[in-house]
Amino acid sequence: MKIGIIGAGHIGGTLARRLTELGHHVAVANSRGPDSLAGLAKETGAKAVTATQAAHAGDVVIVTVPEGHIRDLPKNLFAGVPHGVVVVDTGNYYPRQRDGKIEEIEEGVPESRWVEKQLGRPVVKAFNNIYAQHLMENGKPAGSPGRIALPVAGDDKRAKGVVMGLVNELGFDAVDAGGLDESWRQQPGTPVYATDFDAKGVRQALAQASPDRKPEWRATSSSPGSYAQPA
Repeated sequence: MKIGIIGAGHIGGTLARRLTELGHHVAVANSRGPDSLAGLAKETGAKAVTATQAAHAGDVVIVTVPEGHIRDLPKNLFAGVPHGVVVVDTGNYYPRQRDGKIEEIEEGVPESRWVEKQLGRPVVKAFNNIYAQHLMENGKPAGSPGRIALPVAGDDKRAKGVVMGLVNELGFDAVDAGGLDESWRQQPGTPVYATDFDAKGVRQALAQASPDRKPEWRATSSSPGSYAQPA
């Protein structure tokens, strides 16, 4: 497939490496411009582009930027992009550590539902609950004992199926985590977050999740500004 990746941090860079290894055609962008991605492009064979070009790259667009910078993306980022293109959100809201306060999320809007509103496109939530190093190194063939599973949430069955297929290609079992309104079940602080469970464990953890955001995952008056640079 032709895949655009907007964001070249830990998860974005890892996905660029893994997906090019699998033979996908990857275009990757960050906030500093294509020239800053020359090393990653040379290493992986991915094409360094602007964010707008990545959004128009083809079949799938993966948005993997800090939550506090979602609103800094180009306006009308997806203008002219066919509605069949699958948009993936890998983001997490870290109010105290990085993002500052985002009022709608604090009031209970699921993180990816908020991202969807900012982008103006339906999104599928995936790749947000695993460490980048584990995503890079811990994939296994289908059927392997102890294969790590990743939850995938979204409203569009076809789009979710595309993302679940990529998860499987990358060496992980994909667990259908329901619609996007259920994506809070895989947000930071929930039982499935950063746990590397197998498929059974992921399903159990999703079922055990509480919609109440834990205090350590809520903003405080001393949190950084809404658009603070990542730590």
